[in-house]
Amino acid sequence: MADKVVFLEYVMKKFEEVADKINLDPKVRTILSQPKNEIIVNFPVQMDNGEYKLFKGYRIQHNNVQGPYKGGIRYHEEVKLDEVKALAMLMTIKCALVGLPLGGAKGGIKFNPREFSQDELMRITRRFTHSLGDSIGPNYDIPAPDMGTNAQTMVWMMDTYMNTRDQGSRHNVRGVVTGKSVECGGTLGRNSATGTGVVMCVEEWAKGTGLNLADSTFSIQGFGNVGSWAAIGLASLGAHLTAVNDHTGTIICPEGINVYSLKEYVAKNGGIAGFGDYPVLSREEFFSHEVDILIPAALENQIDTEEAEAIKAKLIAEGANGPTTPAGEEILKNKGVSIMPDVLANSGGVIVSYFEWVQNKASNYWVEEKVHSELKRVITSAYLEVVNTSKNHNCDMRSASFIKAFESLQNTYALRGIFP
Repeated sequence: MADKVVFLEYVMKKFEEVADKINLDPKVRTILSQPKNEIIVNFPVQMDNGEYKLFKGYRIQHNNVQGPYKGGIRYHEEVKLDEVKALAMLMTIKCALVGLPLGGAKGGIKFNPREFSQDELMRITRRFTHSLGDSIGPNYDIPAPDMGTNAQTMVWMMDTYMNTRDQGSRHNVRGVVTGKSVECGGTLGRNSATGTGVVMCVEEWAKGTGLNLADSTFSIQGFGNVGSWAAIGLASLGAHLTAVNDHTGTIICPEGINVYSLKEYVAKNGGIAGFGDYPVLSREEFFSHEVDILIPAALENQIDTEEAEAIKAKLIAEGANGPTTPAGEEILKNKGVSIMPDVLANSGGVIVSYFEWVQNKASNYWVEEKVHSELKRVITSAYLEVVNTSKNHNCDMRSASFIKAFESLQNTYALRGIFP
């Protein structure tokens, strides 16, 4: 597998390639080439046994010319500065692509959350939030869930931040984070938003290519929040999940896997191994299994040259951030495999996060049907614009997504100028 540091190099290479292609304004190119702020905090937390451990946390704020910084917080043992910088840039591109009045950021803590108790996770989260202090805020930088974090994590962050404010303004800052539980100011439809957005984009792709989803097959790498909701969405359209891979192994069933039962099993057991009577197979067998649609919904750099050579699919819909390496992508394109890029395919999460933020600011809550219909409107419009840009510039969908985002950011800078 490619080393994760390559991910930043890949994102920067794509940035330079697209900037050259559209002759991006030199000053805009210079500004976007680096994040505005790189925040690193080291903070102690008391463990259940009374000992103290030191944790390293990151918050990278890439750009906020179009609105407050926005991006997830991930808890993972392989979180590192270069990875978070790359993800923050992709968030700027993602928000600009889908037309949200938000900028891009990303953050995380380098540790494995599975090795800690619920009380320890709460203390880690609260201490990290306190260490960030005024580096986050509902009108400045708005974190959200990511890998290893969830609604409970966001509620802890919100509560910690609220309790640092004066009594009269505490309830005005619920929007400091999104992805909260509905009971604590979250929005209906947020938990499923990223996976649902992937499905909405796949639906549009299927219309354009003539694929009947009701007769189609799909496979998913990673059966967490994004992967499981994408599976449920595609299954509801009649598609059949025939292969799944995660950190515990691979299961394959050509007749179809029950997505609802699998979701319940993974929630209880932390992985797919042991589900039903399926034997646990290898990672290689997952990628060589033939399907119509493959959805990588795990970590970065999962589809390299070996995986790309093995893949037999019509479409790769990137539910994860950066799952395909440049070398892997080149092989897939040469094989005629369509690639729906992460900044488009998984943008449903940030779109509905924006809806949550808007609701918090107005102290108003939407019914789930409105959330769903607005998500479909925004992400479908972005998908069609990317398809048109791809045709007009004779380029792949990833390049087209970057082009749309850079044109939006360039127009904003042209109108606002650079102060002073």
